Amino acid sequence: MLPKKDPVMLLSAVNMKLRDVYPSLEELCRAMDEDAAEIQRILDGIDYKYDADSNRFV
Repeated sequence: MLPKKDPVMLLSAVNMKLRDVYPSLEELCRAMDEDAAEIQRILDGIDYKYDADSNRFV
């Protein structure tokens, strides 16, 4: 379960998992049964976008 109530904690958790475990946001969401659109919406609220080339939110 990802910490969705705190966008900064979500950013940290997602970027760590993308760096260490998953090759893409889609793989992370599939493995963790999460909604990519929801994660992107929350992180967009703090001006972070998913960059597929670097596989992280920037």
